[in-house]
Amino acid sequence: MEQPEDMASLSEFDSLAGSIPATKVEITVSCRNLLDKDMFSKSDPLCVMYTQGMENKQWREFGRTEVIDNTLNPDFVRKFIVDYFFEEKQNLRFDLYDVDSKSPDLSKHDFLGQAFCTLGEIVGSSGSRLEKPLTIGAFSLNSRTGKPMPAVSNGSGLWMEGLRTTGPEASGGVAGKKCGSIILSAEELSNCRDVATMQFCANKLDKKDFFGKS
Repeated sequence: MEQPEDMASLSEFDSLAGSIPATKVEITVSCRNLLDKDMFSKSDPLCVMYTQGMENKQWREFGRTEVIDNTLNPDFVRKFIVDYFFEEKQNLRFDLYDVDSKSPDLSKHDFLGQAFCTLGEIVGSSGSRLEKPLTIGAFSLNSRTGKPMPAVSNGSGLWMEGLRTTGPEASGGVAGKKCGSIILSAEELSNCRDVATMQFCANKLDKKDFFGKS
């Protein structure tokens, strides 16, 4: 599956975000005890991270990890680089999928569960490491593929997806059922705040002046 190589920053999504003091943090994702949706092997998990706009509260896909084959306990290598805005609540959402093909269309893959948190929760946790349960939550069937897709909170406690709501049997689990856990670690990119002082020198330069040195 083709994945975006460069991760966007939140300031590209929100005009308000660009004016708030920020530092960059790197988020690493791991999961434990994921649901196994494959009959003859283990799941091939992919994690998709979403950010919620500070003004319009709309969820937007921020980036995707790589796909790791045949494991229920992935430690993803691809990381998310995020602008951390001080004193701002930055809502994040992580959706897990079992990838069944090379298609970038998430509706063609099996939904494994999701977790919600804020960036501040990750940064403020002990060792900047936060572990949360993955749940199926509310979900819907995609009208084209028939596969379950996550329903998304609109920030007011309501779950919205715009797809046909189904019973829990459609996703192979029960709504609210725990589906393993996700481990989120944050590390500040210190080089974003470092100041470098450089000194240059040169020897045996060409003489360009007629009566003196350059």
